[in-house]
Amino acid sequence: MRFDTLSQWLEWQETLHFTKVDPGLDRVGYVWQKMGGKIKLPFTVITVAGTNGKGSSVAILESILRAAGYRTGTYTSPHLLSYNERICIDHVPCDDDTICEAFNRIDNAREDTSITYFEFATLAAVDIFSRQKIDIAILEVGMGGRLDAVNLFDTDIALVTPIGIDHTAWLGESREKIAFEKAGIIRAGKPVVCSEDTPAKSLVDHAKSLEAPIYQAEVDFKAVKELDRWHWSNNTEHWQNLPLPALIGSYQIQNSAAVLQVISLLHQQDFTISEQNIRTGLADVELAGRFQRLLGDVERIFDVTHNHLGAENLAGLLVETACNGRTLAVLGILKDKDITAVTSALGLSIDSWYVAGLDGARGITGDDLAIQIVNVLENSDVKPHITVIDAYLHAMKDAQIGDRILIFGSFLTVEAVMKTISNELI
Repeated sequence: MRFDTLSQWLEWQETLHFTKVDPGLDRVGYVWQKMGGKIKLPFTVITVAGTNGKGSSVAILESILRAAGYRTGTYTSPHLLSYNERICIDHVPCDDDTICEAFNRIDNAREDTSITYFEFATLAAVDIFSRQKIDIAILEVGMGGRLDAVNLFDTDIALVTPIGIDHTAWLGESREKIAFEKAGIIRAGKPVVCSEDTPAKSLVDHAKSLEAPIYQAEVDFKAVKELDRWHWSNNTEHWQNLPLPALIGSYQIQNSAAVLQVISLLHQQDFTISEQNIRTGLADVELAGRFQRLLGDVERIFDVTHNHLGAENLAGLLVETACNGRTLAVLGILKDKDITAVTSALGLSIDSWYVAGLDGARGITGDDLAIQIVNVLENSDVKPHITVIDAYLHAMKDAQIGDRILIFGSFLTVEAVMKTISNELI
């Protein structure tokens, strides 16, 4: 084995390929073939693409399937606190040895073929799932869809969550172009579920060209919320008085509704999932970093939101959960995100900004971030800091009883603070 520890493997993978992002399926497909793998995997596959709601949708679907007794595998990215979170079986992250052994098999098979950090992870996940004899895998696309490594594998059901403007350098500047890239996960004759009631025309047209049946929110399935319950129906199934999903936010009904359409389609593929399984899965679902609240004299809220659509949802949640005091924001965000759109969406919700720099080629300094925010939100109270922890500690020092602190903008931002206060999160 090339390395003994997971950290050594990951450090090496970071620099193995000439660039961190290199869309395309040729290299990863060649390595998978050398490993003896096939494009059609020996278990049912649900592939999830979209801009917002992917992680929540994976979590809700997995929770329901696990409640029904199925052995599940989930592949998601990025991670918050541990790389192992990316590859889970029955909601449990795989251990270091299991992942390292998969890396070794990939390394032996690839010979001199260079693959990226994300491609290593994708192959490792599918390799582990194949050996663990799972019943169903839920694979989250990392970016786009058509050329993402996850798309090497044929899906049985495609789930497309709400699409917004993000990763424009790779996916295109318009929603239609981005949606076309996401639509790449669709397979001929295989169903696709759209969380949105008005999916992009490019996605719908692509599904039709493949004769893939498309199930659209508010057209082919409907959700109606009433106070602390909701109802779901399509042409064949009806579930009444369902518990609200344990994930916070009214938009989680939209995510859950699409998941239940996936469940309905799985019924057609001989999966046995009862209404009680659905209720249990909705009530028990967990997902870190999505409006995750740590209550106290000064409440802290963790959210990995980093694009315009997510920021709009986040602003709505801040209104729904209004506090007696001020809302202080600790923001660290990558420079290739639409900083103007994100901050403008939250301008009316934030009293003071504690902004921080993030390391790496995609990072931006706290000073430069502060300048951008002031340009968007005139007369706003913006305090630049070198690191996320600096910003967080200053926000905590300034906060008074009844205030709350929102930590958001990137997985890196949330991870930094969570690791600092890990004893409080237990």
